[in-house]
Amino acid sequence: MKAQLFTDLGYFAFSNLSIVLAGYAFIRRRLIFAAWVLLAASIVAVYLTFVNYHPILQMLAIIATTFNGMKVIAVAEGYKNKPLTLTYKQWLTYAIGWVGMRAQPFETLGKPALPGGRDMVVFGISRIVFGGLLLLAAHGIVALRLAASLTYVLVTPVLLVGLSLILHFGFLSISAGMWRFSGVNTYYLFRQPAKALSLTELWSKRWNIAFSEMTSVAIFRPLRKRVGTPVALMISFIFSGFLHELALSLPVNAGYGLPTLYFAIQGALVIAERSMQSRGITLLQNKLVARVWVFFWLIVPMPLLFHEQFIKQVVWPLAGL
Repeated sequence: MKAQLFTDLGYFAFSNLSIVLAGYAFIRRRLIFAAWVLLAASIVAVYLTFVNYHPILQMLAIIATTFNGMKVIAVAEGYKNKPLTLTYKQWLTYAIGWVGMRAQPFETLGKPALPGGRDMVVFGISRIVFGGLLLLAAHGIVALRLAASLTYVLVTPVLLVGLSLILHFGFLSISAGMWRFSGVNTYYLFRQPAKALSLTELWSKRWNIAFSEMTSVAIFRPLRKRVGTPVALMISFIFSGFLHELALSLPVNAGYGLPTLYFAIQGALVIAERSMQSRGITLLQNKLVARVWVFFWLIVPMPLLFHEQFIKQVVWPLAGL
């Protein structure tokens, strides 16, 4: 079994490295449709490779492959109507070393260090510490041996917040700060989401900027002129839901459709916000009302996104529970 695992991990590494190495040719030749085909084929191949392994391994393999494939598509779309000023070395550095979906900041790789890097690194370290403390708190709750249903309700949000602090606000902030030391204008990918005063602001400017960059460049902008802003926006959210299906439902073979429903709800609400704004409805101009609105629609439907089997088979084991 171990020998087979090493073989499959080797295949996974080779296939993803091939995507990265060949991706520049797709970008240079504007082979966007071919890049979509490459993405789909790579995801299928990786899933079939790891289908009999633990859901965590499946999830990580699918996420890594999806991100690498989407980087090719997003960068090809980003340079579609302008000269390609990104060198092959810069592309490789970006593709391997940064989670964001905009490669343009890496055009200044090797230039003098930019300010703010140290603050980003310190911020990231502090969030890893806070997240680690939350994971310890989750273990403490489990040790109380409460009723199973109560333990699930209490521990799950603590784990989700803890893991998010460690990964999203911790390691990704450290990564952003480190690249600034090399002259790359990287940035926080999670920008104080608690301050969002609308779902539009949350999803476009504060939460997971890499994902919003990806859907904007690869889906929204190409479709907007063809089908209009509202339809293009809804398709972008549904596409986000589909990618979350690959990461959250497929590895545990359960919860299909729930992440897509979650993002469809978010898309409909963002369109509703835009409609209210265009009609002069001032509901969200009150900061208290706006924050209640955002937190309610973000949190109440969240069990659709992080459904029970994903929590039990992926989140709890990731925390050592």
